[in-house]
Amino acid sequence: MSNVPIWRVVLVEDNHQIRHDLEACVQAHPQLELAASFATLASAQAWFSEQGADLLLVDLGLPDGSGLSLMRAVHPRWPDCDMLVVSMFGDEENVVASIEAGAVGYVHKDDEAADIAETLLAVKRGASPISPMIARHLLRRMQPVPASALLAREPLPQATGSAMPEAEVSIALTRREQEVLEFIARGFSYAEIARQQGITVHTVQTYIKALYGKLAVHSRSEAVYEANRLGLLQAFRDQLRP
Repeated sequence: MSNVPIWRVVLVEDNHQIRHDLEACVQAHPQLELAASFATLASAQAWFSEQGADLLLVDLGLPDGSGLSLMRAVHPRWPDCDMLVVSMFGDEENVVASIEAGAVGYVHKDDEAADIAETLLAVKRGASPISPMIARHLLRRMQPVPASALLAREPLPQATGSAMPEAEVSIALTRREQEVLEFIARGFSYAEIARQQGITVHTVQTYIKALYGKLAVHSRSEAVYEANRLGLLQAFRDQLRP
């Protein structure tokens, strides 16, 4: 076993329990060494400004910024450091941005079956792991739109003076629901959203439940995907522009 490589791992995850679980998983494997573990973007950036690692496991939604910023800095400076994203949301925009930033894999936090130690070792063997749910979203986006679907989107004839029919079913979100949706799209945890909004975690969960019902989804990643598809996130961002 003396010639078996030991891979140095850096974890970046702001949720204390999840970070603790990831640390334990890494430390329990004889081929992995926990080089460092951070809860914030700034602390991880400081580490990588001085030294590298073999593997970086990073969340996107950090309290002081996005894990994308870290990957964009690490990739050119430490090209031998394989980067794996572990995140609560898997919308196309963030997945593609992560890959462009140098990520070789993308694991969803809802993917409870994932053994993170084995996933990290698979990365060093050349694999590019991606959660099935995220892969399904990407494949669905890449599939060509059937001609019948395009025809269905054509506006129906209308009588003079009648209102223009909408192409999509209108979904009305309250201002607070829109704000919570924006936060989960950026990868914030329930506790972080509660702090930002000055409300309780229970209240955040109530808004999340209402969002799921209106969007007909069952997870954060599906909510973000559907909101992007319907243009709800962009519409809200447009409202915020001066």
